[in-house]
Amino acid sequence: MTAHDDLPLAGLVVIDMSQFLSGPYCTLRLMDLGARIIKIERPDGGDLSRRLYLSDGESGDSTIFHSINRGKESLAIDLKNERDMHALKTLIGKADILVQNFRPAVIERLGLDYKAVQVLNPLLIYCSISGYGDKGPLVARPGQDLLAQARSGVMWLNGDEGQGPVPFGLAIGDMLAGADACQGILAALVRRGITGKGSLVETSLFEALIDFQVEVLTVHMNSGHKLPKRSSVQSAHAYLSAPYGVYQATDGFIAIAMTPIGKLADLLKMPELAPYRDNPKSWFTARDEIKALIAERIATATADHWLSILEPADIWCARVLNWNELLASEAFLMLDMLQTVKREDGVSITTTRSPIRINGTRAKFDRAAPRVGEHNAAICSEFGLD
Repeated sequence: MTAHDDLPLAGLVVIDMSQFLSGPYCTLRLMDLGARIIKIERPDGGDLSRRLYLSDGESGDSTIFHSINRGKESLAIDLKNERDMHALKTLIGKADILVQNFRPAVIERLGLDYKAVQVLNPLLIYCSISGYGDKGPLVARPGQDLLAQARSGVMWLNGDEGQGPVPFGLAIGDMLAGADACQGILAALVRRGITGKGSLVETSLFEALIDFQVEVLTVHMNSGHKLPKRSSVQSAHAYLSAPYGVYQATDGFIAIAMTPIGKLADLLKMPELAPYRDNPKSWFTARDEIKALIAERIATATADHWLSILEPADIWCARVLNWNELLASEAFLMLDMLQTVKREDGVSITTTRSPIRINGTRAKFDRAAPRVGEHNAAICSEFGLD
């Protein structure tokens, strides 16, 4: 286990009042950078993601909960109990960072919005993650990832033309919003170190997904607002020409990125690409036709066969891996990105480690996610909570 003193956020106390994924992912990253995370949970069941899906037989909690709450401490607080709320406010007065992802109206009703909390602790970095921001017609709508993907345009952009919208296979809105929140918190910490002032950091799933599309949205807004037409064959990017896409070989799939069609025609021995080889404009205007021809050729041999031809010629290409293939790959194993976290009651979970290395070292923790209220006695004693 990496000593917390060796990490850049060592000594900082974070109160995590969030649940599900976006806020907990933000605080997971802060923890991997050395911060201490005190997770505030309801006494009757805790974070709702404990029961989300994929329940773990040993702990009764979902594996997704364990994946993003490892190494944290749990303080069970009844937000409707006056004594518990007094204890929470005392803790807030001694913390460095607070992260919450309640709907705007809910956090105000609790009396824990930024203006109210700033009175308790002017130095606090207060981070709020919502579904759609704090104003506008969507504020009261559920801030759920699939719905945010739908409203942001990112889902519409995925898939082949005519296929219909295709959602990402993971909660990218939550993950991106958590990462953006972490970035804002780190910047606010730098500001506090310079000015001695706290800050309010705000983001949302909607804003994170819009920013995620900065490249393509900028092109769209500066080209007459004409909607791009997705490729009907192996679509991978609305604004990139053939051969950009994923192609099925006899035993799997390979991805081919930006490549001159003439060079690819020679390597794949495809004279049928001759009409396009010296006409770069056609690589976009006729991309479906070109991709269909390449797909037909790739389908005649194995992925390794084609990679053995394309990679030595410095063609940008790669085999498409499933998770088992990823975990067994040399590139993955060399990164040493796995760890096993455990708990005294026998819980043992294999999960990932931080993607960030500090001074050549990747942080490693051996503590699993806490039980609801597991640290109540210790935290109340340490911080003098009544």
